[in-house]
This record gives sequence, structure tokens and C-alpha cells, in this order.
Amino acid sequence: MLTFVTKKNLIYHGLFWFGIYLLWVFVLRNYSFSLTKTLTVEFCYLLFITADYYTAIYFIIPKFLKKKKYAWFILLMGGLIAFSALLRAIVAREMSLHVFTGSAKTNFGALYLNSVVNIFIWVELIILGKLIFDRIYNQQQLALLEKERIKHELDFLKAQINPHALFNSLNSIYGHIDKSNQTARNILLQFSGLLRYQLYDSMVDQISLEKELEYLKNYIAFQKLRKDEKLIVDVNIDAVPGEYKIAPLLLVILTENAFKFVSSFVDKPNNISVKITARGRVFAFSICNTTECTRRPSSPNPGGIGLGNLKRRLQLLYPGKHELTFGQQEGYYEANLKIELE
Repeated sequence: MLTFVTKKNLIYHGLFWFGIYLLWVFVLRNYSFSLTKTLTVEFCYLLFITADYYTAIYFIIPKFLKKKKYAWFILLMGGLIAFSALLRAIVAREMSLHVFTGSAKTNFGALYLNSVVNIFIWVELIILGKLIFDRIYNQQQLALLEKERIKHELDFLKAQINPHALFNSLNSIYGHIDKSNQTARNILLQFSGLLRYQLYDSMVDQISLEKELEYLKNYIAFQKLRKDEKLIVDVNIDAVPGEYKIAPLLLVILTENAFKFVSSFVDKPNNISVKITARGRVFAFSICNTTECTRRPSSPNPGGIGLGNLKRRLQLLYPGKHELTFGQQEGYYEANLKIELE
């Protein structure tokens, strides 16, 4: 399972393990050991317990426990703890012989059994705490998402114009546009298609990635009609597996911003470049546009209602499974979005 790790997450994890280490050293300390030996022994435990925890959380549990392969889960967890306990016992024995030379000789079997018990108890306790925390957090996020969904639905119903009346009006306008004005007729047809997608197709939690990309291409074509012919738009989309699904109307916000803030040079090219790839289950969207701004912004994350909405939706829909970044260099502005799809 791929998880996008942020600096904040790394700090939280580091503080957590440091807190566990301090607990072992100063609260659960074996006072028959000197403080120096206690620090060393507990640090040795910390290394193996940490390694077992992350192996279980990011590999064994997703691959086996969550897929109900219980026999494999028990076998692998037991093997992992037995192996790490063996390594810990060997390290402890060698340190007792060569570092703490004054220590009494310890039976290796007893040392190994003690390592198994300690590593098993702490790994299981920490994993259990993590699973309980994740369950509570996910329930809170689902409740919050449901509240926001209801609010958005109510807002939509309040603002919604009768779609049939609207499309009838658009058809009437289309019929009154002179047939020689093909550009205006094309713009109206494309706008009608975009509106139909937003009113009907996108009113679901997940939509096929193929449909969403088709909508995005139509949106880009519509925006190109509105812009100066000097604007060059390059769209590069890799072949995307048909079974992929994504929350609708995420990509259009970044695309809209690119068209809104693209440069309007007279003597230089004005470009928008879109690149879309899918590697495994990681969907990557990148859009870059030329800009007339000559200085780096004070903040790499621009504001605005659209982007604020996008960030919030990503937090609710793809917690820990997305990465949204912005960057600017001389003459170019870029937005990158990565999502781990279900």
C-alpha cells in the first residue's frame, strides 16, 4: 500500500517513538541495570519493534489481514516476531560479552524467550492502538464527509435551474445563431455538453476515470475556443485502465486555474501543458502554464475558493492517499496531483 508521507507525518512518528523510548527508560526501567545499559537495551528493543511495526502496518496487514488471509497473517506475524527476537537476542548477547563486560552471563534461551515476549507484547499493543485510532478517525471523516455531502446537495438544489428548461433555452439560442457563425455554434454545443456532465454524470461519489478524462478534454477544447489562437495547449494522456474510478470534478479546478492565469504575451509563446499518467494504482496529473509573473510567490500554495474546495475534498476523499503540490520558476507555474485510486 502506497502512502504519501509528509514532513509532518515523519515528525509525528518520530515523536511517538521517542516518547515510547522515554517511557521504557524512565518509567518501566529495570533498576538492576545501570542507566547506560538501560538506554542501550531499550534502544535495541526500539529498533526491532519499530521495524516489525512498519512491516506489519504497511505490508502484512494490508496484504493478508484485510484480505482475510488469516492463516498467512498469523504465520507471517509469528515468523516476523520470532526472527526479530532472534536477532535482538544475538545482539544483546554480543553486547553483554563485548560492551558490558561486567554483566553476568545470560542463558541464550531465556534471553530469546524474553525477547519474543517483549517484542510480541509491544508490537501487538502498538498495532492495536493504531488500528483503533484509524477506525475512530475514519468514522469521524465519514461522518464529516456525509455532512458536507448533504450540505452540497442542498446548496446544489437551491442553486439548480431546471435542467430541461436550461437545455431547451440553449437549444433555442443555438437555433437562432446564424449558421455561418460556426465558432459560436461550436462553443454553445461544447458548453451544453460540459453542463450536462456537471448536472447529471458527475452527481456520483466515483466515476470512471475514462469519463472524467473525456470531460477534461472537452473542457480544454472549450477553453481553447475562448482564448487567443496564440495559446498552445499540449495534452499528453497515457493509456488508463478502464476499471479505474475517481471522484468527479477534481482535475478541472487545476485546469481552470491554468487557463485563468496563463500568460498573454504578444511576442512570446503562451503555453499550457497537461500530462496524465497511471502507474499501478497511482494516478498522476500535472499541468504547467506560462505566466507573466517574474517573482516567486511568497507561498507555494495559492489560495482561492476553487483550490480550497479541492484541498478539502482531497482530505476527505483520499486521506493519506494524495499529494498536491505547486511550484513556480521563471516564466512557468506548475500544479501536480497524485492520487492512490481504490
